[in-house]
Amino acid sequence: MMYALGVVLFLLGVAVSIALHEVGHMWPAKKFGVKVTQFFVGFGRTVWSVKRGETEYGLKAIPLGGFVKLVGMLPPESEQRDREGHLVVRSSNTGLFTQMASDARAAEYEDIDPSEEDRLFYRKPWWQKVIVMAGGPTVNLFIATLLFSISFMAFGVPTPTTTVSAVSDCAITDAEAGRACTDADPVTPARQAGLEPGDVLTTFNGEPLDDWTEVTSLIRSNGDSEATIGFERDGAEREVTVNTSVLARASVDDPERTENVGFLGVSPTFVTERQGPGFVVVQMGDMIGATANALVHLPVRMVDVAKAAFGAERDAEGPVSVVGASRVAGELVTYDDPTWAERTQRLISLLASLNLFLWLFNLIPLLPLDGGHIAGALWEQIRRTIARLRGRPDPGFVDVAKMLPVAYGVGLVLIVMGVVLIYADIVNPVRLS
Repeated sequence: MMYALGVVLFLLGVAVSIALHEVGHMWPAKKFGVKVTQFFVGFGRTVWSVKRGETEYGLKAIPLGGFVKLVGMLPPESEQRDREGHLVVRSSNTGLFTQMASDARAAEYEDIDPSEEDRLFYRKPWWQKVIVMAGGPTVNLFIATLLFSISFMAFGVPTPTTTVSAVSDCAITDAEAGRACTDADPVTPARQAGLEPGDVLTTFNGEPLDDWTEVTSLIRSNGDSEATIGFERDGAEREVTVNTSVLARASVDDPERTENVGFLGVSPTFVTERQGPGFVVVQMGDMIGATANALVHLPVRMVDVAKAAFGAERDAEGPVSVVGASRVAGELVTYDDPTWAERTQRLISLLASLNLFLWLFNLIPLLPLDGGHIAGALWEQIRRTIARLRGRPDPGFVDVAKMLPVAYGVGLVLIVMGVVLIYADIVNPVRLS
């Protein structure tokens, strides 16, 4: 029951995020006078809809996205008019792609009245186009920032302290982590020194210790040299001298790389501490960098997902579909017997990460993504500025219809990726344990 509740709440959050993304497009579009005829969450068959004014609002059967119909996204090939003054969009049959563009243009102008021509999207100033198309991703960024702020500032973050949680029995490398100690393994310096869980580390070679970062830094830089460790036990100050050992450990700057550093053999006790706005900014900066890196390597990761769909090991850090993310949401609210506060924070953080990804993904400068339309509007202004500086005629509106083959190609790739991800999430899902 709890698992199902987590899935339902997550899917509800996804639906709200999609709806707000589309509001981010619709609201500025209407403010700038663009005619908006449809606002839907989902794709496929219409489940429910209602018309308010000139806009139809509704839900569709497949909840994997949403759309807002902005009339006049594609400019006509030429602004020819019939006797009544209506724009005429002529069809051309000189090639497959040309016909596709012509058909798309014709669909844009089926219900346009001459009095509404100034409400066509393509006729708006470039900066209004940018604001409208950037509105959706901007809403996703706002949602991510709000949710991460709630998670970090209201609930808090597990923070390591200088209090010892556990003392390792044997000194083994990160590559061997998880295996049982043997008689052949060396005893850890912490065990030799007699450190125990509950001890509070206070100094290391005379340096006062304020947080776990300082503890880690001083131990790693000590190599196999002698170290004098001050600690507090049962309210009494104590001190012990021991030689730290050298082990291959994951690099602090690059966890994929190992380096030989000093090792003591203690783990910290974690406490949950509320953070400030500065922490939110720093963490989001790191996550934006990590998300951008993941997008750059998405093709390679998709190959790994395809292999996992047919029996290979699934990368727990790899991409997932909405199906996979929903399963993760279900596990997050049940894994390790969390409290209600922990369940809430986990779902909030998952939705925040999703919105951060949607923000960056939609800014990729390729049609049919929002970034493709933004790039078209910016290029339109650049062309006009260059023409004006050179004393040449205004080159006019950028014809994004010429990029429809790219849009169809990108759309096909996204559909294939979605199918592969959903299949992999069903037959070989990412699991927390």
